[in-house]
Formats: sequence, C-alpha cells, structure tokens
Amino acid sequence: MKAHLLQRCWVTFSIYVVGFYASLLNRFVIRGSENIPACGPVLIASNHISAYDTIFLPWAVISHNHLQMLWAPAKEELFTRTFQRLVYTSWGAFPVKRKRDVRAVHTLNDLLRDQKVMLFPEGTRHKDGRLGSGNRGVGKIIYDTRPVVIPTALIGLNEWKFPGVGLQGRVVFGTPLNFNDLYQLEDCKETHLLIVERVMQAIADILQAEGAYCGEA
Repeated sequence: MKAHLLQRCWVTFSIYVVGFYASLLNRFVIRGSENIPACGPVLIASNHISAYDTIFLPWAVISHNHLQMLWAPAKEELFTRTFQRLVYTSWGAFPVKRKRDVRAVHTLNDLLRDQKVMLFPEGTRHKDGRLGSGNRGVGKIIYDTRPVVIPTALIGLNEWKFPGVGLQGRVVFGTPLNFNDLYQLEDCKETHLLIVERVMQAIADILQAEGAYCGEA
C-alpha cells in the first residue's frame, strides 16, 4: 500500500493543523524524535490513554518526517459512515475487526516492508494512565516483519478536554529495541509473548523515567 504525493501533502497539511492546536495553543512536547529513522520499516509502539493519541502521535512523527505517512489500524466502527471513512482513509488509517483479522494482518505485514506504522500493543485505551498487557499478535507481527521498533510513551493526554488552551502533555520516543536474541527462537506463541513483553517493558521504563508510571492496568 503506497500513498501518492497528493495524499502525503494532505496528511502533512493536516498534521500541522493538529500541531497548531497541540503545541502552540497547548503545551504538547515532543522528545526523542531523533530516534525515529528517516526511512525504512518503522513500528511506533505506544501506550494508549486517550482518543487524542491517534492524532497527536502522527503530528509528533510526521512533523519531523515531512511528506511521509504514518499508517495505522483503527477499529472498523470508525469506517461505517462515508465521510468518516474518506477522512480516516485519507490520513492513512485502515479498518480492523475486533476479532482476529487476517486481511488487516496482511496489510500490516505489507506496510512494514518499508513504511512507518503506529500500533497500540495494548489494543485498548486505559484512560487512567495505567499500562496494560501487550497483545501477542503484535509480537507475531514484529517477529515476521522485523522492523525498527520505537517504544513510545504518551503522557498527560488523558487529562485533556476539547476545546482547551494551555493543556500539558508530551510524547517521548525511546531508542530502537533489539530483538536479535528472540528472533533466533522458534516462531511460536511463547516467542511472540516475549517480544511484546519487551516492548511493553520499554514503554514502562520510559514512563518511569518521566515520572508518569501509574502501574499496570
């Protein structure tokens, strides 16, 4: 799946509109963006605490990678109405069924050959800021595609109310994770769990370093 130039221009324009609200009218701070490779397959793996995550995380990534896409799976309910479907699709989102969705997994695997993708390994929001367990399927995707995985922590967005001014929040991108030892193991459930547990531990470590760790969900 590729994006044509017009779509990439539209996405860059859109995220700057979001960025004006997030970082100028409010105080959304971006840290660690230098850890994100300029090209190649990249998986941004983040905690999920607010509906704002899905628009502010692309701002944090694409503002340092102009005219690129940050693809994202989204629950299929968001695509039932024509206007919403057109908007979300234009931004690089694609629908995923709540139960195992083979087609969506194939799409993710295809994108992670050379594109940037964001995922929330928990699979659901935790509005209290606590960190949930990672989904084994994310470990499987990483094992199969072997992208650069950037553990990412979103902080404070669960306290935001729209519209607001002067609200505080931040995103912190960690250093790329190394799974070489786990890639040597058998392609099985246990290995996939070990991979996603490493991802979640890295996110927890960032939250702790930022003084924002709230415990496990």
